[in-house]
Amino acid sequence: MREPAPSVRLTERRNPRSRNIDTASPLELVDLIAAEDATVPAAVAGARVEIARAMELIEDSFRRGGRLIYIGAGTSGRLGVLDASECPPTFGTPPEMVVAVIAGGFPALVKPAEGAEDDVNAGVSAVDERRVIERDTVVGIAASGVTPYVRAALGRAQALGAHTVFLCCAEPPALLRDTCDVCITVLTGPEVVTGSTRMKAGTATKLVLNTLTTGAMVRLGKTYGNLMVDLQAASSKLVDRGERIVMEVAGGDRAAARAAIDAAGGSVRTAIVMRCLGISTAEAIKVLAQHDHRLRPILGDPPPGESA
Repeated sequence: MREPAPSVRLTERRNPRSRNIDTASPLELVDLIAAEDATVPAAVAGARVEIARAMELIEDSFRRGGRLIYIGAGTSGRLGVLDASECPPTFGTPPEMVVAVIAGGFPALVKPAEGAEDDVNAGVSAVDERRVIERDTVVGIAASGVTPYVRAALGRAQALGAHTVFLCCAEPPALLRDTCDVCITVLTGPEVVTGSTRMKAGTATKLVLNTLTTGAMVRLGKTYGNLMVDLQAASSKLVDRGERIVMEVAGGDRAAARAAIDAAGGSVRTAIVMRCLGISTAEAIKVLAQHDHRLRPILGDPPPGESA
């Protein structure tokens, strides 16, 4: 098979393993796609150092009162929106702490707006409209590495002094590699369907974004061990989870856990301190503030939980 021209982006190259995909049976299709998907975690692991560095920048922004701002187009933009929208219920963060911008705006979440990715002026305006400052971290997401909207947004963020991170699945342009604080390059290779970066590249992007926000939030003390102690109980499932966490850490029955959470204004973390130390809400809030809102320095190691 003839080698692709060097100028062809990695995400646009043809995958020799799927060249006969249109003749495959349903089971063969499942096996083929699964085999390609299985290569993604190793590709993500190859960027572990850069992912960790980006996590440090995001944590730094949060600690200084800044924000994490995702900027992307198409699938990349939608994945940024997905990750940002999950932070408040999972970690109890205000919606403005993790923000996502997609080229084409809200309609592009549900309808293709492919031309929007080429609008460099819109990329600059997106940064200005969010009033990006030096305390923020802006993460540009572009599977191909060349999306003009994202590149322009990152350039504007750099001019404003913000931390900048570029996440892509092909070798980034030299200018971005040289000017961004971190370039996370996850080389997932040619897609099963040529150029369909919603597949392996999209999966890799989701894994990286999961790691960035989860890691930064854990570093901020948003968990106790692996318990989600800052969740927002906005559904019956999350109400149940919050009560079970309080019971697991502090003991007692569900009624006692519910009463403590209510007295703590819905804060599972504060309720745990109240129950474990036998103190009031105000006293628990004060103790948490004295320990950077972390439970481990106050209570020691969390309960071990069930064995895997």
